[in-house]
Amino acid sequence: MMKNIKTYPAISLSEERQLIAQAQRGLSKSKDELLLRHLKFLIFRIQRIVFPAFLRRFGDDLFAEGILILHAKIHDYDLAYCNKKGEPRPVRFRSYVWKRIDGFIIDYLRKEMLYSGYLENYEYESVD
Repeated sequence: MMKNIKTYPAISLSEERQLIAQAQRGLSKSKDELLLRHLKFLIFRIQRIVFPAFLRRFGDDLFAEGILILHAKIHDYDLAYCNKKGEPRPVRFRSYVWKRIDGFIIDYLRKEMLYSGYLENYEYESVD
C-alpha cells in the first residue's frame, strides 16, 4: 500500500503554520492538505526504522496508525511556542512529530513480537 501513495512537494514553514492554524480552527481541507504533505515523511520514518521483513508484514498497519498520530498531533501543535528566553521559536511540524512517530513504530513492533511469540522462538547466540 505504501508504494501506491502519491507524495506531494514540501511546503514552506509559513505555509505549513498557516495550514496548522486553519486546521486547528476546524477547517478539514487544511488538515487534509497538511496530512498529504507529510505522507512522504511518514513513509521515510517507517522505512528508516523497520527491517524489510517486518516492513512487508507490518508496513501498512504502521502507515495507517501513523496517519492517525499525525492527525492528532495537529491539534497539539503550539503555534505560539517560545524558547526559554521567551523568544518565538517556530518549529516544523515534522520536527515536532518525528520522535512520537519513531516511538510508536518501536512500541508497535515490540508489542507484535511479544504477542506473536517471535522473541520466544528466537535462539540467541552467545558471544565468547
